[in-house]
Amino acid sequence: MLEITSLRPEDPALIAQAFTDIGWDKPEAQYVRYLDEQTADDRPVLVARVDGAFAGYLTVVWVPHYEPFREAGIPEIQDFNVLPPYRRQGIGTALMNAAEALIASRSATAGIGVGLYPDYGPAQRLYVLRGYLPDGRGIAWNGMTVTPMQEVMVDDDLALYFTRELGAG
Repeated sequence: MLEITSLRPEDPALIAQAFTDIGWDKPEAQYVRYLDEQTADDRPVLVARVDGAFAGYLTVVWVPHYEPFREAGIPEIQDFNVLPPYRRQGIGTALMNAAEALIASRSATAGIGVGLYPDYGPAQRLYVLRGYLPDGRGIAWNGMTVTPMQEVMVDDDLALYFTRELGAG
């Protein structure tokens, strides 16, 4: 059974360990920070569990680092992860549905950024299939639009940003 809840105080260690178990570097301190930001109403964190076991999460940032979203008041879905054994089971879709419902309570538009190298291929496809469209500003690195001839590192901070109209906010 799938359950989506807010991040709980006992979750940071469990989530960090789940990622360590698959060889990803997602330190517990990141989730402790997320818990603090959630408590301050800066970053809600939605956690998916299947039969009580951690399966994935995402966060919503009300005031994003990406300047065009920040200036337009567009909340951004960030750090969206579903553990590999739980992919292609509707968990990512359920997390996105919950995030969009949360965003719709404050904004008519949701934003999301996605990395550009192959690891992000499934996310790129998911966002397009959900109706997200590029924001028309080209790629950005570390939240800043990349200019012609600018050299940037192809890493997790190199992204294309998308928006989706959700309806009345």
